[in-house]
Amino acid sequence: MEPPTEGRSRSRRKLWGFTAVVSAFGLVLASCGGARVGDDPIQAQSCVDTSGDTVKVGFINSLSGTMAISETTVNQSLNMAAEEINNSGGVMGKKLEIVEEDGASDPAIFAERAARLIEVECVAAVFGGWTSASRKAMLPVFESNNSLLFYPVQYEGLEASRNVYYTGSTTNQQIVPGLEYLKDEEGADSIFLLGSDYVFPRAANMIIKQWAEENDVEIVGEDYTPLGSTDFTTIANRVRDSGADAVFNTLNGDSNVAFFRQYRSMGMTPETTPVLSVSLAEEEIGGIGVNNIGGQLTAWNYYQSVDTPENHEFVDRFKDRYGEGRVTSDPMTAAYTSLYLWREMVEKAGSFDVDEVREAADGVSYDGPEGTVTVDGSTHHVTRTPRIGRINEDGLIDTVWEADEPLTPDPFLDNYDWSDIPLDARTGIGTGALRED
Repeated sequence: MEPPTEGRSRSRRKLWGFTAVVSAFGLVLASCGGARVGDDPIQAQSCVDTSGDTVKVGFINSLSGTMAISETTVNQSLNMAAEEINNSGGVMGKKLEIVEEDGASDPAIFAERAARLIEVECVAAVFGGWTSASRKAMLPVFESNNSLLFYPVQYEGLEASRNVYYTGSTTNQQIVPGLEYLKDEEGADSIFLLGSDYVFPRAANMIIKQWAEENDVEIVGEDYTPLGSTDFTTIANRVRDSGADAVFNTLNGDSNVAFFRQYRSMGMTPETTPVLSVSLAEEEIGGIGVNNIGGQLTAWNYYQSVDTPENHEFVDRFKDRYGEGRVTSDPMTAAYTSLYLWREMVEKAGSFDVDEVREAADGVSYDGPEGTVTVDGSTHHVTRTPRIGRINEDGLIDTVWEADEPLTPDPFLDNYDWSDIPLDARTGIGTGALRED
């Protein structure tokens, strides 16, 4: 069993398990039931069949609904990785048999389809999800079945489940560097917070407000809108009237298209009021239009423009498979990398058994499109290199700042004195962990 992480300035946290999670609008997304550090692993009867020449794995992505604009490309990168792995001999000599499910941009459907993948299709691992609402809804399914989910998208942190590997960035690898760039490089002394109305934006903004108080940055507005919203006239007016130096954007899915079009139509530009987005990548830019979003900022760990041999080869393979006009993005590379990391874990363990794979995971690395990522066995997150980008006239994103090396994940912000995360659901957010004072 992996030891718990211990931070400089915070009391020790027990990182495994899943507490009750309640969203800001009162919808219960998950319930208790995870194992704690020191407990025996959950003993669930697995129906995974490894007796033949193949082994099943599951892909679960929104191929319909408001999140399809973002998640379809993740599904495609997973399929490309699976094909490459099969062409190179498979996993422990077994070819991957892919079973796909559409989460349909609905957390309840994600939970239902995840259960089907595990209990009916008998997959060895599942890859996918995007919104934190979808992940929270699936967590009890994976924990009660002692199965593995590989989650490929940046998120708010504050969670570590023994049954999830988080291959997207956590807060210290994306949100904090984004805030520091706005303050230090853009001179932003006041920020307007804009997000979709669900777990990730509300949790991220709770953290941002703590950072802002410590760094003498004023939060001059905070607004949320339902996923899929297309009318941002009122919100754009509020941003303009607030006098904010910058906007921190946690909108998800196709809402970004409507927001940036209306934002630009009111005369707000990167020069007057820059927007830094953390859930908008190359895939969404085409739908928004470069004329509406060119010059705006993003915070990720990967861009198509990353200048490494591994990335050039990855981009070429993706375009060869899906079309020359296609683009690559951070979530799809994190998903692509996750399948390779799972293969390395399984082969290091010499087994598809979940408990044995988990024991073997710490320190497993993969040289992916963004650079080297390494699994941290104590949190189930990976090292990632923060990058700030600016959208160029070609609809791609140029890196304007990057960290010197991959950062160790800090999902509970243990190493920040300003961090003060509540343990209960009074703020509408669950911490995803149990603390031992």
